[in-house]
Amino acid sequence: MAKTANPFIVAGRIAPEYFCDRVAESARLVKVVTNGNNLVIISPRRMGKTGLIQFCYDKPEIEKEYYTFFIDILHTSSLREFTYLLGKEIYETLIPRSRKMARLFMQAMKSISGKFGFDPASGLPTFNLELGDIERPEYTLDEIFRYLDNADRRCIVAIDEFQQIAKYPEQNIEALLRTYIQRQANCNFIFAGSERHMMQEMFSSAARPFYNSADMMELKAIPKEIYVAFVTGHFKKCQRRIEPGDVEKVYDLFKGHTYYIQKAFNEAFADTPAGSECTTDTLQRAIEAMVVSNDTIFREILSNVPEKQKALLYAIAREGEAERITSADFIRRHSLTSASSVQSAMKKLLEKDMITETGKVFSVTDKLFGMWINGIYGNPARL
Repeated sequence: MAKTANPFIVAGRIAPEYFCDRVAESARLVKVVTNGNNLVIISPRRMGKTGLIQFCYDKPEIEKEYYTFFIDILHTSSLREFTYLLGKEIYETLIPRSRKMARLFMQAMKSISGKFGFDPASGLPTFNLELGDIERPEYTLDEIFRYLDNADRRCIVAIDEFQQIAKYPEQNIEALLRTYIQRQANCNFIFAGSERHMMQEMFSSAARPFYNSADMMELKAIPKEIYVAFVTGHFKKCQRRIEPGDVEKVYDLFKGHTYYIQKAFNEAFADTPAGSECTTDTLQRAIEAMVVSNDTIFREILSNVPEKQKALLYAIAREGEAERITSADFIRRHSLTSASSVQSAMKKLLEKDMITETGKVFSVTDKLFGMWINGIYGNPARL
């Protein structure tokens, strides 16, 4: 008997029938880029930016008419790495779609042309480039953008965690990229980012190169009632049961963060045989398993956080949503040192994206990390 596919997908591309909502957001994204404009998407991590972009890339009006590229630059630390990732993504995307355009890409990359070869078994060209082979990244990047401008289809390039370019050591990176992007006639861009303040500053400040260069869209949590209907509906289709109230508990626990909600129901669905009910206990075990599986990673993260920053992080985690964190009451309640030390720690934690500020309310950016912190201090998350 064939195993029932788990409808709560947490990795890879998501088929339309398993994609929850985002009807308005996907319609807007498609409309913006197919009308020749650029788009900024701002949302917390784990809220579904990547899934939304890939979902829209698979829509017929984009898939059939455009070359689409996606890079996540969160882990990059220089223009060289950015250039390497972009070149690799373009080349590897084009190989299965258009050998002609892949060959033209090789020809256009004069600064690194010696690093292309051919696989004798398949006859396909190979991308043998190493990071260190890019000696002049600004020159190679110029070649990449010129190539995109001459492609035989319009192109869409999505750059996730775009705020990372502001942290590169090279001078005037924003101005350099803006110059290349501004002259593109054949390519549109999606700039996605999770650090709200940095992204808003980059695109809304008249003093910054990317000022007013793209439409803005904020990706918020999927409404609770839509998520409840989505989850209960899929359990029912697969001959399983789940109470709407239990779905709401999971949604509230993760504050609507798409990835962790999906992951919780992915785990719980796998532990619920056909014909039976997914109970609160099943969901609780799934969430505990998620926390435990990240224990090593979270301990490593904490080991690199200075003591005063750690103390503030713990305080915010315990409160869930913390207000007036420099007030005497907050400092006394959590045995912190002083308002000035809290202010300093807050700035560092925001820079590291370990905490998020929305309307003067602070919370731990990674909700599962916040639960883990509370768990090690005797207050595990309960539904």
